[in-house]
Amino acid sequence: MKSDKIGLIAGWGDLPLTFAKSAFEKNQDLTIIAIKSSASKELEKYGKTYWFSFTEAQKIIDTLKKEKVKNLVMLGKIEHKSILFHLHKFDERAKNFLFSLKDKRAKSILHSIINELEKEGFEFIDPTPFLSSLLVEEGFLVNPIEDENIKKDIVFGMKIAKEVADLDIGQTVIVKDGVVIAVEGVEGTDKCILRGGELGGEGTVVCKAARKNQDMRYDVPVVGVKTLESMKKAKAKVLAVESGKTYLLNKDEFIKKAKEYKISVLGVKL
Repeated sequence: MKSDKIGLIAGWGDLPLTFAKSAFEKNQDLTIIAIKSSASKELEKYGKTYWFSFTEAQKIIDTLKKEKVKNLVMLGKIEHKSILFHLHKFDERAKNFLFSLKDKRAKSILHSIINELEKEGFEFIDPTPFLSSLLVEEGFLVNPIEDENIKKDIVFGMKIAKEVADLDIGQTVIVKDGVVIAVEGVEGTDKCILRGGELGGEGTVVCKAARKNQDMRYDVPVVGVKTLESMKKAKAKVLAVESGKTYLLNKDEFIKKAKEYKISVLGVKL
């Protein structure tokens, strides 16, 4: 028997697709709000799908109510800079709550969206039961590290990444030889990695962490093959991520690529 219908607000990337597929396999009734120019067309295979721009807040709310959705999940990336640079296109509903924000950090915007939708009677649920197999475990995933200096960089980098994430600046920092080379801002993880390579040269360490009190309902750290591809271009050596609070997409392919690129990957408990 199906549980209550779930509404999935889907942005860019494989995470909403993985959730939709998992929900479909569990016979979960799913209504999908796919964000134009971000979400995958493949989502349409797993539930009734509506396509909207992220600026069309009222239409999204009306559609979810029409579909009698109560429980919501919001997954996938909508570029922070896209929101900042398209404020003039937002409908009146979106403008009203976005312009009332005290700041425009990613957490503030996402929290505002959740609060606004909860006022309308929707409830945001933790998607982890559908995605628990993706959470990175503690320890080495591939290519153990022997170099003591790199081990020190991991400890140092993860501490900084945690602090930066808690300030809601970004989730990723690039370090080398005890120096912070780059910090993720609105450009996103992949461009931060590339910038770290340009500034630090070969052998940088990429560290990614969740906020100290990470709300698993939104903006959970994610890594995948694309992360490794950016690291290969940057000639980065190690990827360290927070265990239990980071999603790893396409694990088998990821491990194969990490071995091919000679990149060490570590799940760190914080």
